[in-house]
Amino acid sequence: MNRDQEFMALALEQARKSYEEGGVPVGAVMVEAGKVIAAGHNQRVQSGDPIAHGEMDCIRQAGRRARYGEVTLYTTLSPCMMCAGAIVQFGIGRVVVGEDRNFKGNIDFLHEHGVEVTLLDDAGCRALMDRFIAERPDLWDEDIAGNG
Repeated sequence: MNRDQEFMALALEQARKSYEEGGVPVGAVMVEAGKVIAAGHNQRVQSGDPIAHGEMDCIRQAGRRARYGEVTLYTTLSPCMMCAGAIVQFGIGRVVVGEDRNFKGNIDFLHEHGVEVTLLDDAGCRALMDRFIAERPDLWDEDIAGNG
């Protein structure tokens, strides 16, 4: 297992945590110099906060930093425009995406703004999201606001 797969497995653990809590199964971890510095998961349902996406929660957990250019953000699902905007805003240099089949997200936007993006097309990330969408299509529609 390479390092990207290793860290994506940790992001997938976060996604499973959200799923088990009744939320949208998107998880993220932030890594710097080979070490996890933050982890988070989608908490829209759990907290009643419409912007508590997995990537946003992870960025919050990382806390204030002078610079984010040397970090890599691992996310189980291609980022929505809000999360992609935060990635660009904070200058996160690299993003590793678990999958983009269930939601295309904004990988092109990230590329256009100088972010290095690696798409893993991870079977575990896809399987969890496929299961969630089949079980909770109403919640999925609410989360992506019809932009799927």
